[in-house]
Amino acid sequence: MAEPTTAPYGSWKSPITSDLLVAGTVGLGQIALDGEAVYWVEGRPAEAGRNVIVRRTPDGEVVDVTPAPFNVRTRAHEYGSGAFTVTEGTVYFSNDADQRWYRHTVGTEPQPLTPAGEQRYADAIVDQQRNRLIAVQEDHGNSSHEPVNRLVSISLTGNGEVQVLASGDDFYSSPRLSPDGSQLSWLSWNHPNMPWDGTQLWLAQLNTDGSVGEKKCVAGGKAESIFQPEWSSDGVLYFVSDRSGWWNLYRWQQEIEPLWEMEAEFGLPQWVFGMSTYAFAAANRLICTYTREGLWHLASLDTEKKELSEIETDFTDISSVQGSGGQAAFIAGSPTNPTAVVLMDVATGKLEVLRQSSQLEIDLGYLSTSQAIAFPTENNLTAYAIFYPPQNKDYTAPEGEKPPLIVKSHGGPTAATSSTFNLKIQYWTSRGFGYLDVNYGGSTGYGREYRQRLNSAWGIVDVDDCVNAAKYLAEQGLVNGTQMAITGGSAGGYTTLAALTFRDVFKAGASHYGVSDLEILATDTHKFESRYLDGLIGPYPERKDIYIARSPIHFTDQLACPVIFFQGLEDKIVPPNQAEAMVAALKAKNLPVAYVPFAGEQHGFRRAENIKRALDGEFYFYSRIFGFEPAEAIAPVPIDNL
Repeated sequence: MAEPTTAPYGSWKSPITSDLLVAGTVGLGQIALDGEAVYWVEGRPAEAGRNVIVRRTPDGEVVDVTPAPFNVRTRAHEYGSGAFTVTEGTVYFSNDADQRWYRHTVGTEPQPLTPAGEQRYADAIVDQQRNRLIAVQEDHGNSSHEPVNRLVSISLTGNGEVQVLASGDDFYSSPRLSPDGSQLSWLSWNHPNMPWDGTQLWLAQLNTDGSVGEKKCVAGGKAESIFQPEWSSDGVLYFVSDRSGWWNLYRWQQEIEPLWEMEAEFGLPQWVFGMSTYAFAAANRLICTYTREGLWHLASLDTEKKELSEIETDFTDISSVQGSGGQAAFIAGSPTNPTAVVLMDVATGKLEVLRQSSQLEIDLGYLSTSQAIAFPTENNLTAYAIFYPPQNKDYTAPEGEKPPLIVKSHGGPTAATSSTFNLKIQYWTSRGFGYLDVNYGGSTGYGREYRQRLNSAWGIVDVDDCVNAAKYLAEQGLVNGTQMAITGGSAGGYTTLAALTFRDVFKAGASHYGVSDLEILATDTHKFESRYLDGLIGPYPERKDIYIARSPIHFTDQLACPVIFFQGLEDKIVPPNQAEAMVAALKAKNLPVAYVPFAGEQHGFRRAENIKRALDGEFYFYSRIFGFEPAEAIAPVPIDNL
């Protein structure tokens, strides 16, 4: 076995290239079961980011369902998901190009179901008794102020007639029919709440004509977040609530009954539609997943005995749980395995991987092993992160040299980082970087109190935690404290820019469609997040002073390090003017700055060539700033003032 070559961190040659990453990886999304068939959505960078419904039949055949050029995506809430449903072999889905819902039976061409217009639909279920879909509608054509959200039915006969079932609240999600079709439940919430702040769970009888009768709020409120209502086969309504301070499982039978109380989270922040952490695999058997201390666990819950039994697996991240007929399907991954669609036989516990997000086989000698860390932060509190040290079997660093560090600030900010194997992270660590993924205060998975640390403190708590996480590693002698960069996308991009502007720990940064002006975000963003900042910062314009005080764009005089910006030019969530104003200010200040805009991209990059350009471009930028020579040729990024 050859001795490792001695070379500076950052200059190591890695087999994990950006070409390999985009060619060998797909995104895996929403799962649905139809009898013994399993359906899921694949996002394919190699097909310009097209989302395709895929079916796996009981005999093991895996085939694409939706033909090109159909792209299965809804833009309701802009973030979408919940873009298809299936019953008895017929698929109903939202097409990205026109936002109409289509009906598709195998062997035929998809046919439009909803009329053309300015409406978007999501989270649909099939009401077989009444031959209709029930879905969330987001109407962009009837209001000069903001879109109108409703719960509607869509007829499966004739011209797809749409009728309103519930309206008046700002947001709706999760319509669910009782097994006998007589009752409908759903979630709603109102500004300024986000769904993780407080939602209401409604229950109503359906009239003979299918309209909604008198409704009753059975759980939730302004300060209680309800997640994922579901009906058992015997007509009992189940749901997740954080009324105890943790998202736990409950059911309603004229009163609310806890099923299993523990300091763990069975729920998630509802950034998208169709999220699912549990499902009925049999009449009295729930297959569920929960997170504790940053790791997800799989479990089985006996709803009669109210006993929870953990199911031993290697998975540390599990989502999109679906179940029926003695089986469960979900998306899962681990630190050493990429995300995959997994099918489980509940009786035997046998797990079968149906599709992996990556088919690449990479020598373990090039892969960094994650390490969960807890570190001290402001106000004598503790925060959390996942650290990936540099790893490449072919190289070692010169004696005494410490690796550069990239600190990742996740988006949301109400979200959490994942412990699942991530080729993008391994791209960095196999070249000699340390990588630190921070679950700063405000992240989910640690209870409501931890989630609320960010209330009125965005731009402070998250920044402090990212700074303290980096300092902690430097003090431990694990990284080079003079070569630390911070990176993030969307809300993580704001934390990145705030850390670079208001602190002096990081020597470079990368903002991917990040926020630089909080006022613009408050006045020029989409409905779903239009009042999000009320809780994170304060009401606008009443507290305009805070918005100005925490906006990096107003304090570029304090910014003294290089930054690179990546931006989709069709982004409606964080418009391009956010990045462009910052770039102009840095140019004027004569700081090294680079701007990489992507035509045709929205919030997040879906096309292979742009994913590649963003990854390689950030690496090239750091190589110029930190002064190391990449081992392979990389297309240069123009850097002003360097």
